[in-house]
Amino acid sequence: MCCFSQKVDVVADTNIFARAAKDGRQFLVYSMKVKAGEDLAMILPIPSPKGSPDNAVRFINLEKYPGFFDDLKKGFPEPEPTRSPKPGSKSDPSPSASLQVVEVGSFEASFVPAIKDFARLDARFRLPEGVWEKLPQYKEFGFAVFKLKKGERKIHPMAFDFPRADKEILFFPTVHIHDGTVPAKATFDHALFCQTGDAPLRWEESPALAASFVDIKKSLGIVDPDGHVYRIVLKGEHANKDVGV
Repeated sequence: MCCFSQKVDVVADTNIFARAAKDGRQFLVYSMKVKAGEDLAMILPIPSPKGSPDNAVRFINLEKYPGFFDDLKKGFPEPEPTRSPKPGSKSDPSPSASLQVVEVGSFEASFVPAIKDFARLDARFRLPEGVWEKLPQYKEFGFAVFKLKKGERKIHPMAFDFPRADKEILFFPTVHIHDGTVPAKATFDHALFCQTGDAPLRWEESPALAASFVDIKKSLGIVDPDGHVYRIVLKGEHANKDVGV
């Protein structure tokens, strides 16, 4: 998703990876290019169980693996144009204690257990008043918040795992909220990757196992070396909603 607490000038080249983790949790890795004139926060709604504690999300530092998504893309080589395809191929007004802030590489991150807990964050890192009323689907969600510095940059991958309210679904936060507005349709520049037991419909499958194109050690347990990776690319205008697999 592209959900920001302040105005952004440019957001592009969004990549998201998801995989089921142990004990009903999910890994999520997010990367993008962004340009902004002031410090701001990127907010990712996540379907965590209602009443999750402040430390329910485990943030993972991928600062030493900035090429995480570059390597994932290597698993999907472009076909040679001159070759024929091989046969058979396929708000709470009374805030309580401040939320925990975690240093994760080049940015700070916090887990916000519920919408009312945004009152425990600095005002710069909240969405404008009234936005959440337009998004009733997030009433029971938690939120991963990443505090970003102003300027133009490609953010190193932001990674974490979280407990899932629905352990059967891999969740991709793709709803766009810019300048406090929630359009019915939005312009996507996204590549979504996942590892799952069953091939999702209309997703590409990597020809090789992940270990052959991902640095498994640097991925810090996020990627299963013995599994294939699936990918779908979303470009242009699409319905402004999250993706579940």
